[in-house]
Amino acid sequence: MSPSQNPQFLEQFGPREAMEYDVVIVGGGPAGLSAAIELKQLAAWQNKEITVCVLEKGGELGAHTLSGAVMDPQALTELIPDWKERGAPLNSPVTEDRFLFLTETGSIKTPNWMLPGCFQNHGNYVISLGNVVRWLGQQAEALGVEIFPGFAAAEILYDEQCAVVGVATGNMGVDKDGKPTDAFQLGMELRAKYTLFAEGARGNLGKQLISGYQLDKGRDPQTYGIGLKELWEIDPAKHQQGLVIHTAGWPLDNSTYGGSFLYHLENNQVAVGYVVGLAYENPYLSPFEEFQRYKTHPAIRGFFEGGKRLSYGARAITAGGLQSLPKLTFPGGALIGCDAGFLNASRIKGSHAAIKSGMLAAQAAFDALDAGRAQDELTAYSKAFEQSWLHEELHVARNFKPWMSKGLYTGTLMVGIDQVLFRGKAPWTLHHTHADHECLKPAAECTTITYPKPDNKLTFDRLTSVFISNTNHTEHQPAHLTLKDAALPVNVNLARYAGPESRYCPAGVYEYVRSEEGEDKLQINAQNCVHCKTCDIKDPTQNIVWVTPEGGGGPNYPNM
Repeated sequence: MSPSQNPQFLEQFGPREAMEYDVVIVGGGPAGLSAAIELKQLAAWQNKEITVCVLEKGGELGAHTLSGAVMDPQALTELIPDWKERGAPLNSPVTEDRFLFLTETGSIKTPNWMLPGCFQNHGNYVISLGNVVRWLGQQAEALGVEIFPGFAAAEILYDEQCAVVGVATGNMGVDKDGKPTDAFQLGMELRAKYTLFAEGARGNLGKQLISGYQLDKGRDPQTYGIGLKELWEIDPAKHQQGLVIHTAGWPLDNSTYGGSFLYHLENNQVAVGYVVGLAYENPYLSPFEEFQRYKTHPAIRGFFEGGKRLSYGARAITAGGLQSLPKLTFPGGALIGCDAGFLNASRIKGSHAAIKSGMLAAQAAFDALDAGRAQDELTAYSKAFEQSWLHEELHVARNFKPWMSKGLYTGTLMVGIDQVLFRGKAPWTLHHTHADHECLKPAAECTTITYPKPDNKLTFDRLTSVFISNTNHTEHQPAHLTLKDAALPVNVNLARYAGPESRYCPAGVYEYVRSEEGEDKLQINAQNCVHCKTCDIKDPTQNIVWVTPEGGGGPNYPNM
């Protein structure tokens, strides 16, 4: 039972206030805002009235937005054809692509003529997705979309027929024991004829919908990566606006999926990041330390020497592709963006897919509203997706992640055959067979990994990094990182897997400490959480459950 349904709350504070809309959208990222814009544009073109609201758990639009990012403008051009004239912050056209295979001390540059199309970025832009999201928010508000930042959707509302009829925001001003404080505010219900969920990868409510409606029945297990990113200001002499560099290989071993990105934005800024597939096997692996180690490579470190690190963040990436996409619709709503999993892992791009999915869902919702329907299933959205260029793009990319999961050398060879020889149209489809949390091996079967200490110039520790993510949570609120069984971390995770949560978390949330009685226990530093969702995905016993904290909490990313 959620706190907002607790009879004691209802008795003390009465029923929640409710607001009615035609469409409620959960999540103010590129998918959610694009859906809102498309709905309002369709209404304006047909001289109709439609009410749309967007809930965003971050303190402001873009606060929780984290991506590389190189953006394909195709979907944005469909949504807002005159985006250049309106001042969209796409200021750095890609000028050069480099792909490097790294060994510990050297690098091999792939000739551009050998690069598959998925690694060629002519016509794309190096962007801050957070700034693009803020701009999209301005476009949405100008059309009359109501946007509520700092309000986290914490509960799905259903009718008697189990159709979704909206969401409720979480209560605010509740102490760690779940009791109201002097600052208590009861959550609000936002009811809608249709509700679109755009929470990003491993959305809290999306996860509930996928499970409750069995939307993943007959689909491959979803697979994820963790993406870690830093924003740097570098020496102007080393800066090349529009340069895009990707790497594979070191520091990861050849059997572990992952790689880096290094993107040159405007104003002498560089976005650098590392992605590690969460199907990795060795519990001693730390994605954060692998990222820090990567920056020390001779082919990479020169960019950053003499520079200044400005910001840090981390976020899970939904990377299973077409085989892992759940059923997109259910009575009363739909999943869009990375809540469903539209990212194209081969292109390392998801923002264009998020925008397109939001548009397709919006078109289906608008037609349903225009026909006088409500709370039924938007099957036209799924059909439109199957007939779209987005479906074709994901179909071409469908074998990339399964091939690369077979190791760097085998994967690279087979991706080359798949993408160059067959152009993504091979007469077979490979499948994901295991969820990421099933892939860890016992620590006794693995080699420990010793990572170098940070030098605080090029490499840093977790807590220093979290500090510049501007992460903050209201003190004394209920923990949003919960355990189904408090005994499992010590009895299973520590005993069998050497406590992997202390390494896969990029924010120092989880640490094993000794009690005064000399017993091991898991300490959860929830105030450090950057909302990446890695723990919810990778925990081998699926004992950790990430739930929505009080609205406005978490990171506040500038220009990420």
